[in-house]
Amino acid sequence: MKDDAIMTSAATNAAKEPQQPVANPDATTTPPERETVGSFIMKVLNGISIAVVVALVPQALLGELLKALVPHFPSLQTFLSLIALSATMLPAIIGFLVGMQFKLNPIQNATVAVASVLGSGVAQVDPNGGFHLQGTGLVINAGLTAGIGVLIAKYIGPKLGQYMVLFLPMIVVVVAGGIGWIITYPAVKVFSVWLGEVIVGATNLQPILMGMIMAVVFAFLILSPISTVGIATAIFLSGIASGTANLGCVCAAFGVCVAGWRANPVAASLLPVIGSPKVHMANIMGRPLNFLPILCSSAIVGAIGGWLGIAGTPISAGFGISGLVGPVTALNAEGWGWSFGNILIIIGIFVVLPLLCSIVFVRIFQRAGLIRPDHYRLSFI
Repeated sequence: MKDDAIMTSAATNAAKEPQQPVANPDATTTPPERETVGSFIMKVLNGISIAVVVALVPQALLGELLKALVPHFPSLQTFLSLIALSATMLPAIIGFLVGMQFKLNPIQNATVAVASVLGSGVAQVDPNGGFHLQGTGLVINAGLTAGIGVLIAKYIGPKLGQYMVLFLPMIVVVVAGGIGWIITYPAVKVFSVWLGEVIVGATNLQPILMGMIMAVVFAFLILSPISTVGIATAIFLSGIASGTANLGCVCAAFGVCVAGWRANPVAASLLPVIGSPKVHMANIMGRPLNFLPILCSSAIVGAIGGWLGIAGTPISAGFGISGLVGPVTALNAEGWGWSFGNILIIIGIFVVLPLLCSIVFVRIFQRAGLIRPDHYRLSFI
């Protein structure tokens, strides 16, 4: 009886004690990552960088080749149209990949992609009805609109609960898309025009100094969210100004390739050269010292390019060496031609000199302790 009383008392006390919740082995104990302004911007830039590769590399690699073959094989025009259309999808890809950087769910990702297209300006209202789709839009405004869309989707979306699928697309399209279309797009466009006027002013200088300035400016632009092709076409950049601007893009490509050679796989290292240097946008914008070797090499190559009279067109100015757009355009320029001597000059100024300058200046700044190969590591590889 005494033992039964003791057991009954113990059971009563156990019943009175609060039950401890059973730990869920599948539950994560890692605290949520705290988002800072810097980390937010870097994620947006990373999304833009990857999107540029997906949307623009096909046109950069095949564009000039298909244009040369279409007169002989008209059926290839279809493929030329396909890669041109893929380039116009850049704003949508920016929105989607920026959303992925923030680990949004499919509904949130899709709505951010739609808002990015609206803010990019790639689609303009046609007075006769519908929309006119051309170019890639304003890359920087597409990224800005995507960032606004992410903020709405990330912090308002979860509060909608089961009604997210109904109301989130409407809110993101109207608010983020509206801000991008009505407010930020005109402001960014004005800034782009102003920047273009500054660049045009450099063309009034004598060719050597102008070539140096143009090359440095476009080397920076192609490593920023600003579209070099958009700037060049907006201000109708042509002649020596275009050619030296193109050389700046070439120096940027070889510069980040050489600097990150030990930190990235071979294919990733060659990506800025055969594709776009914008894949290193986050590395340059996040650490401006990484631009130093590119600045020096582009200044030298641009000055020599101005002295040689390297010319280009508004389209070639922003592509660099991708798809051989710059070299082919320079050879087709007035006063040049496809002679053996001219081909050697173009190879020297577009390949040999930028590569040598990049190797020299990368080693100089590495020995000075200002840059390291891991500063140029591509985070998405």
